[in-house]
Amino acid sequence: MRRSLALRLTLAFAVIGLGTAALIAVVVNVAFEARFGSYVSAEQQARRGELVVALAASYRAERGWKASALSSLDPLAAMADEEVNVLDDRGRLVWKSASGANGPMAAMDRTMMGTPVLGTASRIPITVSGARVGTAVIRLPAAGPPAIDQAFRSSIERLLLLTGIGAGLVAVLVGILLARRVTAPVRSLTAAARSLTAGERSARLQDSSPDELGEMAAAFNAMADAVEAEDVLRCSFARDVAHELRTPLGVLQSQLEAIQDGLVAPSPMALASLHEETLRLARLVADLETLASADGAPFDLRREMVELAPLVDAAVTPFAGPMREKGLSVQCRLSEVAVEGDPVRLRQIVTNLLSNAVKFVPPRGTIRVDLAGDGTWASLQVADDGPGIAPQDLPHVFERFFRGSAARAGGSGIGLAVVAGLVEAHDGTVTVASGPGEGATFTIRLPQTAPGVRRLFAGSSPAPRRLSSVGENQEKEG
Repeated sequence: MRRSLALRLTLAFAVIGLGTAALIAVVVNVAFEARFGSYVSAEQQARRGELVVALAASYRAERGWKASALSSLDPLAAMADEEVNVLDDRGRLVWKSASGANGPMAAMDRTMMGTPVLGTASRIPITVSGARVGTAVIRLPAAGPPAIDQAFRSSIERLLLLTGIGAGLVAVLVGILLARRVTAPVRSLTAAARSLTAGERSARLQDSSPDELGEMAAAFNAMADAVEAEDVLRCSFARDVAHELRTPLGVLQSQLEAIQDGLVAPSPMALASLHEETLRLARLVADLETLASADGAPFDLRREMVELAPLVDAAVTPFAGPMREKGLSVQCRLSEVAVEGDPVRLRQIVTNLLSNAVKFVPPRGTIRVDLAGDGTWASLQVADDGPGIAPQDLPHVFERFFRGSAARAGGSGIGLAVVAGLVEAHDGTVTVASGPGEGATFTIRLPQTAPGVRRLFAGSSPAPRRLSSVGENQEKEG
């Protein structure tokens, strides 16, 4: 059973209001009891002192105990509803108050006035000039609030009860209003999320408040924008890939049918054309596979200490044929640099950058590969003198499914996204600098050593290596 957030918030406010009122009532009652008990005890102590002082004064004035003189204290004891007995220094009863504190009239009076019964007797010594002359046995009314105090206390309790009920009702009302206000953006978010899931990519939230709810709305809108943009790019990418697949498949189909019908002889030239189209399909499928593998790169890396110079050398070697066919030259300057990483993934990075350069550098162009290190970072640059990248495309070249206008002439547009993913998996960075007609320079920076691994070649600058894998188009530098 679904529990409403608004109902829970309302109940929470109601419980807080009622709980607060109940707590106030308890605190008031406890405080009243404590303060009243202290007040009564202090009053009784003072009253006993007054009686003892009056008895001592009578003894001093009469030079001894005289019942007739002590009888003058009867009105004072009767007014306070007290019982006073005086014993001499030998413990004999000298005088007893005649107020009738225990009589029927006194009981009736206490009932009418609401005063409590007499408490326990207190024996207090009576001293005159430092000598004990007797003992006063005093019984005062037991500590307790009189009727008027009880009525006042009852009225306070009723007021607190009514206040608690009122506070609970106000809390419920405020809880309903606040719960609706708080849950309204949540309901809107739920509806928008369901619309987005159902395929309605235009679903957005309008909350622009400067609080957490506004931030939630902004985050959802940003997510929806990203989903919509990815949908557009994915559709465009699918169309481009379908177009690229259709061309070689169409060529393969037409040539194979011509060979089957006997219109074209299966000559070496025809087989070479079929092989070229097959390689084109294989390259496209390989690009798609590398893009998928880049998603798992942070978890699939098999790290080890890797010498980058021979790795780059080995990655350049397979491009000797395509470069020679296009009349391209490559200039390599490689320093001895070691990093911790996956050699297969690192070679894949270099291969994708070189493949990208070979595709877009015009005939008789130049590709430059530079590798250097400063003991902390290894820097690999792949630069070309091709047509460059349009300014509006430059911020997006590493985005998945993005292909600039110049890229539509060839390639799948996936290789650079793979490069970015693999470099990030190696805790490195990749940047590009380019302009129309100025070529493009891709720079990869990788940490030379990982934490806890001894640095290799730190503080040294070995001479650059001369490569021999690309033949005549390579230059010796250093």
